[in-house]
Amino acid sequence: MHNLDDITQLPESFDGRVRLFPLPQMVLFPHAMLPLHIFEPRYCEMLIESLASDRLIAMATYGPTDGGLLFEHASNAAPAISPYVCIGKIVTHAELENDRHNILLVGTKRAKVLRETDAGRPFRIAEVDVASDIYSPAGSDGRSRLKRRLLEAFGEVIPANPTSKANLHELMSGQMGLGPITDIISYTLPFNTVDKLKMLRVNDVDARAELLIDLLRSGSVQLHTVSEEEQQTDSPSPSNERFPPPFSLN
Repeated sequence: MHNLDDITQLPESFDGRVRLFPLPQMVLFPHAMLPLHIFEPRYCEMLIESLASDRLIAMATYGPTDGGLLFEHASNAAPAISPYVCIGKIVTHAELENDRHNILLVGTKRAKVLRETDAGRPFRIAEVDVASDIYSPAGSDGRSRLKRRLLEAFGEVIPANPTSKANLHELMSGQMGLGPITDIISYTLPFNTVDKLKMLRVNDVDARAELLIDLLRSGSVQLHTVSEEEQQTDSPSPSNERFPPPFSLN
């Protein structure tokens, strides 16, 4: 696998325009990986264009949102999307029969939609403002403590099994930065779509970590370990969420 830091960099030729792939309730984050199965003709065309150029696709979210997180698109024919998107990079591609494709997308950068443009394509194109992570100099002295507080809050919601606890210990002792950690936790845990979009729009890393700590300690997420029996069914528990989450059928 490529170095993740290299993958999450945009090409020097990036001109601020992205191809939009809207999905309901889906919020991708930088550093997170999203497997997709693409078969709709317009998105197959989008994929072909992406593979032939910058390999970028921006994942956009549509569906019920509030708090200014919904972007009212000018066309009534297209669903409104959140202005906060994540630009993803295709790292693997497998072409299947009947013009179907499996790809693995890695989130690279946050971005905000400025406007959508009519480029004469069957898929949507937007001009975006890229928002790279900001590490405030004022927070440098306390960032290690902030990282530990975040991981302790994360540890309070994950199942108390050896695998989960070993992964948590690895995060605590590892060198992964606070920004990627907040993004991976935000993507992995089953927060509601509005909360995920709130996390996506914040590029100040310290502020994002504090927001995530509040969410983790709010009691809104409860997880339980997936047993072998539960892995054989797509029906989630009525009282809480499964962890790790099941694979998407996309």
